[in-house]
Amino acid sequence: MSFPRSSGILLHITSLPGPYGIGDLGPEAYRFADFLTRSRQGIWQVLPLVPVGHGNSPYSSPSTFAGNPFLISPDLLLQDELLKADDLANTPDFPLDRVDYERAIPYKQQLLYLAYTRFVESDPTHLRQGFEWYCTENADWLEDYALFMTLKNVHGGGPWTGWPRELVRREPEALERARLEHAAEIDMHRFWQFLFHRQWSALKDYCNEREIRIFGDIPIYVAHDSADVWAEQHLFHLDENGNPTVVAGVPPDYFSATGQRWGNPIYRWDLMKENGYNWWTRRIAATLKQVDLVRLDHFRGFEAYWEIPASEPTAVVGRWVKGPGAELFKVIHERLGSLPVVAEDLGLITPEVTAIMQEMNFPGMLVLQFAFDSDNCCAYLPHNFKRNAVAYTGTHDNDTITGWWQNLKQQANEDEASSRELAFARKYLYLNGSDDSAIHWAAIRAIISSVADLAVVPMQDLLGLGSEARMNQPGRSDHNWAWRMAPDALTDELAAKLREITITYGRAPEDPPEVV
Repeated sequence: MSFPRSSGILLHITSLPGPYGIGDLGPEAYRFADFLTRSRQGIWQVLPLVPVGHGNSPYSSPSTFAGNPFLISPDLLLQDELLKADDLANTPDFPLDRVDYERAIPYKQQLLYLAYTRFVESDPTHLRQGFEWYCTENADWLEDYALFMTLKNVHGGGPWTGWPRELVRREPEALERARLEHAAEIDMHRFWQFLFHRQWSALKDYCNEREIRIFGDIPIYVAHDSADVWAEQHLFHLDENGNPTVVAGVPPDYFSATGQRWGNPIYRWDLMKENGYNWWTRRIAATLKQVDLVRLDHFRGFEAYWEIPASEPTAVVGRWVKGPGAELFKVIHERLGSLPVVAEDLGLITPEVTAIMQEMNFPGMLVLQFAFDSDNCCAYLPHNFKRNAVAYTGTHDNDTITGWWQNLKQQANEDEASSRELAFARKYLYLNGSDDSAIHWAAIRAIISSVADLAVVPMQDLLGLGSEARMNQPGRSDHNWAWRMAPDALTDELAAKLREITITYGRAPEDPPEVV
């Protein structure tokens, strides 16, 4: 699917400023949407909106269908009279520059408990009707998710494979007893999902009214300790106790001598095909209700994936196995219509993967940071970009553009290859003088001026921040996903400068609405 020429910002919801320890769907989200309008941007890209899992990662979630309840705005709960001003009077003094998950999550959870209690006690008609409709419309995943989260809490937070065997095997009588015994907590999890849906839908509508499209994200795999695997065990390679027999990852390469062992269970693509890829169709359909276009992470794995025996501690031992290929997307296209999908095609991509993208007309990704370690024929150099693509200065997995530049300068003093890369980058980006403090603007101009249909800049790069603002460092298990934007970052001067570049290179929406 081709997209109209436009540009935008990558900023996850958790990175928004605000007083409650973690960015949320409240006033600061709307203020950021207004900034996008003032700067004539047409895209807001976010990371997966799901509950976070191990390491606070949105790519390791207990559900691929649920929303993250900790993104719910306390300020909007005030408007719904589910919280009172006194409930927020003693908000802790959270850090402004990062998410302190260990403190923020318990605090937000306390507020959500209180909101549910008020809902039950007051039973407001306008919320009750919406809640009942939401539960009915989403029952196909919501019931399993709410029960899973409840049972996980009841059993001390441990993985579902450690629960009593009748619950692991989902024996109907055991599930029914659990639903009756824990009815109130199950209902609470349903209600939190309703609140997330209510707040997210309002924010998305606000953006769409201002010609801003929401660009979402779907990880290819799901976490083993998730409602998805527990509820659909037959669709994954598991043993009789529910443990994976094979897991996902990537083989050894230049960057890692032992590869990457992600540990996610592998899909039973044969069974998924037999039932018409129903689970994947539901997954993409649910995501496209939340966003306007979506990035499919690790797209290479749909053509062929690296299968690792679960007993192996690294990804060295494994094998390539053919995936569903274009057939999966053809089936989904037949059911859902046009698919606004972007393929994450970074890394070693085979001709077979490219063929699927071309057949389905899926754009790929072009990252400027990868452009300068080769010659002027490199596909990541803007003059070689193709139209049906999304250009980035960097992604959430990269260093910031300023951090990358500073590290490259340091490496250039130590090895000849980095020295050549730096010299080429200076020449290409017109940074031949001694002052290269504007490297981020040079990079932004390079991708926005390119022919790529879409150009996306991480907010950290727009602000010219260094490595301290990096969102994620793959392979590191802690200190990721925590960066937050400063409360005073969205200045008129910043909007004006971005607006000028955007208009100059023909990426601005034609008729922007006025922001009051």
